Amino acid sequence: MASITGSFTSLSCSLMPNQAVNRVSKLGSVSLSISGKSFPSLRVQPARFHASCAAKPETVDKVCKIVRKQLALPDESKVAGHSNFASLGADSLDTVEIVMGLEEEFSISVEEESAQNIATVQDAADLIEKLIENKGA
Repeated sequence: MASITGSFTSLSCSLMPNQAVNRVSKLGSVSLSISGKSFPSLRVQPARFHASCAAKPETVDKVCKIVRKQLALPDESKVAGHSNFASLGADSLDTVEIVMGLEEEFSISVEEESAQNIATVQDAADLIEKLIENKGA
């Protein structure tokens, strides 16, 4: 479990898996505590402070299945959120095909610039959820 405390604008929250985090503006400093270990206060520029949660497990699972299919990986091969496309044997063409598969599966459109920043399954899942959220807004 992690705990974040901020000053200037009051903020105190606990981060657990799959727990939403409220966005905060006008944050002057942050102190972080993870598993009982404290880290000194950090100074941040309010415009640069960003808290985000990982994509839903269902999204990560779907991305894993698409990656496994596009790379023709055996069912027993380990593909998880931290899996790097390159370490799974994907070249640039494979990555393009993975992105196309994701676009089709999730009915989204991924800009080329965003696609170039996808290196892991988690990167892809996070981008998908962001695009779906923006699409609904």
